[in-house]
Amino acid sequence: MESILLNPSSSFLPLSYAPKYILTRTQPLLLSLIAPETRQRGPAAVSCAMDKSAKKEAKLWGGRFEESVTDAVERFTESVSYDKQLYKHDIMGSRAHASMLAHQGLMSDSDRDSILQGLDQIEKQIEAGEFVWRTDREDVHMNIEAALTDLIGEPAKKLHTARSRNDQVLTDFRLWCRDAIDAILLCIKRLQVSLVTLAEKNEGLIVPGYTHLQRAQPVLLQHLLLAYVEQLERDAGRLLDCRVRLNFCPLGACALAGTGLPIDRFMTSDALGFTAPLRNSIDAVSDRDFVLEFLSANSITAIHLSRIGEEWVMWASEEFGFLTPSDSVSTGSSIMPQKKNPDPMELVRGKSARVVGDLVSLLVLCKGLPHAYNRDLQEDKEPVFDSVKTIIGMLEVSAEFAQNITFNQERIRKSLPAGYLDATTLADYLVKKGIPFRTSHDIVGRAVGLCVSKNCQLQDLSLDELRSINPVFEKDVYEFLGVENSIKKFCSYGSTGAECVASQLEYWISKLDINRVKDLAGQ
Repeated sequence: MESILLNPSSSFLPLSYAPKYILTRTQPLLLSLIAPETRQRGPAAVSCAMDKSAKKEAKLWGGRFEESVTDAVERFTESVSYDKQLYKHDIMGSRAHASMLAHQGLMSDSDRDSILQGLDQIEKQIEAGEFVWRTDREDVHMNIEAALTDLIGEPAKKLHTARSRNDQVLTDFRLWCRDAIDAILLCIKRLQVSLVTLAEKNEGLIVPGYTHLQRAQPVLLQHLLLAYVEQLERDAGRLLDCRVRLNFCPLGACALAGTGLPIDRFMTSDALGFTAPLRNSIDAVSDRDFVLEFLSANSITAIHLSRIGEEWVMWASEEFGFLTPSDSVSTGSSIMPQKKNPDPMELVRGKSARVVGDLVSLLVLCKGLPHAYNRDLQEDKEPVFDSVKTIIGMLEVSAEFAQNITFNQERIRKSLPAGYLDATTLADYLVKKGIPFRTSHDIVGRAVGLCVSKNCQLQDLSLDELRSINPVFEKDVYEFLGVENSIKKFCSYGSTGAECVASQLEYWISKLDINRVKDLAGQ
């Protein structure tokens, strides 16, 4: 079957019948996809960008090749446009590798010194924005190596001794991920501090607790805010666990089989702060477990942030009215003048999908790949870069939002009578009177039914009305009714009772060293 294309008159035309039309109509699209630096003015732009006769720099791996790759292949296979983010870690790895080669007698000390000085100069050029990244040099590694060769000449050609891009890129990537985890952990702590500080400001405030998004039991707002802090602590724990497992060095594994040269992998591992070299060279260059685990940890963090975002977006609505974000963390509408939207937390909720998508991309990428290295794995970088950038943004804006919201205490107090939040506490009262819990549950259910028919609250029922349901009720029942009394009765470890929550709050203030943080902020 021939391909079809929509022609100018909006009818379908077989591809073989309209070559001129296709060329003229698709040329603008092709131009838009070609890298800006390859474009020229006029209709010859596409053919010029794909000109096979254009002179190109010989590839560092090009010894056995008689032809250079086409422009289309070069554009499609380059990764320097995004993996240049690894430059600092690539230079770190090269410094350690050069020092090891000299120590092992595989390079002279003078060549090592030339390489180290050249790498220092290249790093300064990159950080000053003066370094020219070239797509014909494919990736961050070959850009830096080729630039080093241009700079210092022959000694640079010794740097790749006993090293492949396979182990080189994974060394860079593990170093980058290690630093990224450290940055995320700091952001998690900042959000935890913001939440604990917010809890301190709202001592004693009771809010409805929900299950199935229906009124369930009263809880202290502090208790809910500290629940978020607990979740974030587990998120931090997962990242720390991931950091431990990723902190092993692949450098020296080479392409997959190691090398016959007398290198010292332990020396480079120690120099780069790794725990040890990876034991198996095949595993060293093919493993992406650490990336999958990292993105999984980020995804769980994103889900937690999304849940916080959902609650705060609902609570900021007129229907709830439980919190008001300040103008500094709100946006308006282009058509409705009255609107004040909690957009940052809506985007936190939305961007969680992006972080989860990054994980799914990596899982699918790694599925079914044979050992050891495959070029597919070049595609592992962008999802990781995106996941890290997104999760840091989500954590930062969540902390900012937490620092700029006010809980509407009067509105919350007025909402508390609805939903029979003290019903379970009443059941506990009956248990204390010796009634089996299932029987107590039934008795309280009938009491609630009576309240529904009378349009009143449990504490509004008279003692006679309660005794008409079951004679076990006594005057002390009113010490268990109403949300304030209900909160006072919670006493189990981790519960929403005032003393329990105060103990939880004290724990987090100490663990996060919040008083010191406040002192530093005030300086």
